[in-house]
Amino acid sequence: MRLALLAILAAFALAGAAVAETLSLDGDAVQGGMMIGHAPVGSTLDLDGRAVRQAADGLFVIGFGRDHGPTARLTLRAPDGSRRRHDIAVARRAYKIQRIDGLPPKMVTPGAAALKRIRREAAKIRAVRALDTPDTWFAEGFGWPVQGVITGVFGSQRVLNGEARRPHYGIDIAAPAGTIVRAPAAGRVALAQADLYFTGGTVMLDHGHGVTSVFSHLRDVTVKLGTHLGQGDPLGTVGSTGRSTGPHLDWRVNWFTQRLDPALLAGPMPK
Repeated sequence: MRLALLAILAAFALAGAAVAETLSLDGDAVQGGMMIGHAPVGSTLDLDGRAVRQAADGLFVIGFGRDHGPTARLTLRAPDGSRRRHDIAVARRAYKIQRIDGLPPKMVTPGAAALKRIRREAAKIRAVRALDTPDTWFAEGFGWPVQGVITGVFGSQRVLNGEARRPHYGIDIAAPAGTIVRAPAAGRVALAQADLYFTGGTVMLDHGHGVTSVFSHLRDVTVKLGTHLGQGDPLGTVGSTGRSTGPHLDWRVNWFTQRLDPALLAGPMPK
């Protein structure tokens, strides 16, 4: 569901001509979707009560998680002090069920020692997803980090060794081990770990304004913390580390805590 400029302008008609003429919002108003907008410079924005960063030119980004409700509330306070609210209709999606068997039992039901490690590693990942940096690389567009066969889709309910687990929040792309994984968009390396419990070799990129990518199960991690990558720069190679049954890349994108669908950002997989 694309929410185009004219629809937003109409929705904000009550905000006055000065605001309506300069506010735009475009993208996917759907669970897992991301939208990029422009607001009058100096405005204050929030989505569902969360403050939204605005760039110097008025650029901003918002996202809707896998299970977002039917309505997202975008509130704008204009430089003149006027305040208006717009309710965005967020389209609901139907998700698949994916069954994966043959995993080592410790990867489905970890023991006490492993759980301590998992919690420590999860805290590092949460810290990256909480970043709110001023860079606007997210607005330059996304491509696919690797080409291959899509074996797992965003939002699918996972059943591991017959046991229901959390949904899958990314895209699984099967490719030969050692295939180069490239940055789908420009960003800064915010995490580079060779061996996390569940995700094995893991890299996270900060694309700015709360938008982050994570690349999991890498055989090789070839970047260092703090390095800036341009779109297409290599960051590692496909592997089968962590909780994995074969060589593939698990690519995920977040807007803070909102889980986004990478396929909506990258478009159809190139043939």
